[in-house]
Amino acid sequence: MNLSNIGNLFIPIVVFTIVIIAIIKKVNVYDEFVEGAKEGLGMGISIFPYLIGMIFGINILLKSEILNHLFIFLKPIFDFIKIPVEVLPMAIIRPISGNASFAVMIDIIKNYGVDSYLGRIVSVMQGATDTTIYVISLYFGSIGIKNIRYALKAGLFADFITLIMSIVLVSIFFHG
Repeated sequence: MNLSNIGNLFIPIVVFTIVIIAIIKKVNVYDEFVEGAKEGLGMGISIFPYLIGMIFGINILLKSEILNHLFIFLKPIFDFIKIPVEVLPMAIIRPISGNASFAVMIDIIKNYGVDSYLGRIVSVMQGATDTTIYVISLYFGSIGIKNIRYALKAGLFADFITLIMSIVLVSIFFHG
């Protein structure tokens, strides 16, 4: 039995185990499942307006070409500190949208190659950071939290450090 067969069996085994435990504890599994599905549907409906707002904001940012002008302005500074300006779109968009940052990553990989310095940096960025603004607006908004306190600052700081470390580590390990 190879590893992929074990992976394919894992979820059915977990579900079967849950059903067995529920039967032992005399819990009506089907009714509980239906209640959970109803609750999930309600949560999906409550999240929908926040999701539409995020998509609208992201489209405005991307279609306005403000980012392109910002990158042209910042290129001399980033060249001086040895950070490739080509990764800036990824660094800015990643905290906002996973799909948009994935598209930026794919574009960089198509232009420079998967094993290129830039390809490796954006791959590490994609895997090591999170969509902080998206997560905070969607999840905090869906449960009615208005005061996010330090969550945004801490999340963006962690993303910033991760982005810098992506460049540093790829430079150390792959760019020599």
